[in-house]
Amino acid sequence: MTHVEDELNSQPECWIRAAAEADRHRGALPGRGERAAIVGCGTSYFMAQAAAALREGAGLGETDAFAASEFPYGRGYDRVVALTRSGTTTEVLDLLGRLRGHTRTTAVTADPDTPVMTAADEAVVLDFADERSVVQTRFATSALTLLRAHLGLHTEAAVADARAALSAPLPQGLVDCRQFTFLGRGWTVGLANEAGLKMREASLSWTEAYPAMEYRHGPVSISTRGTATWMLGEAPAGLAEQVRATGGLWIEGSLDPLAELVRAQRLAVAVAARRDLDPDRPRHLTRSVILAP
Repeated sequence: MTHVEDELNSQPECWIRAAAEADRHRGALPGRGERAAIVGCGTSYFMAQAAAALREGAGLGETDAFAASEFPYGRGYDRVVALTRSGTTTEVLDLLGRLRGHTRTTAVTADPDTPVMTAADEAVVLDFADERSVVQTRFATSALTLLRAHLGLHTEAAVADARAALSAPLPQGLVDCRQFTFLGRGWTVGLANEAGLKMREASLSWTEAYPAMEYRHGPVSISTRGTATWMLGEAPAGLAEQVRATGGLWIEGSLDPLAELVRAQRLAVAVAARRDLDPDRPRHLTRSVILAP
């Protein structure tokens, strides 16, 4: 079993622990009415997109998400939350350094022995969700579970769905597809982006991701026999029928959307195996991006 598979399978237990951490760290996470930004790089940026949409959608405060390298320093925030598994990512550390003394910052990380612990004003450590793999799975979903629980939006049903996502077979014919598109709405747009990234990292697949309604505005033209379109969350009325009419495979997300992301992670590993690729050694990637000075 690869590191990715082992870490992927541990997610239900990690989610239980992450949800339990939310109350303990309530003061370090954005409070009701605070204007907040959530930042990250790669996978963490997509988790930030999902968390920001959830928080603002729940009416708890204006919340933006940014890639750490693209943060708009001219805007004012009550708190900035940085998601960083490694705690060493150059762009995140640079951002926290620039905000010190001006904006309250919190880092959510997996490793307490890294520079981010002193770069941020406060830290939430999910060391039980740390990973040996380059490709992120359980830290990303555990960090989002922490934030969902903080918002009062995590339920035990999500954990049950994650277990179902790990045990049920993937849809017939899906692994053999040559192109994959992931769709989302609201907070699940970030999950769709992350599902696409997992497929590219682990299996070198041609993969795209869009807000569901945007798919009809051009991208659906690639849908045909041998392609798959996967909806994370509830699909817009009529979209499934339109995709099926192209001859493409339509995958309806029936589980909690975060559990659907777990299914997409499984797909990435399965496609990698089909193509004789090692998901623990993704091409051109390292566990943390550290830029030379």
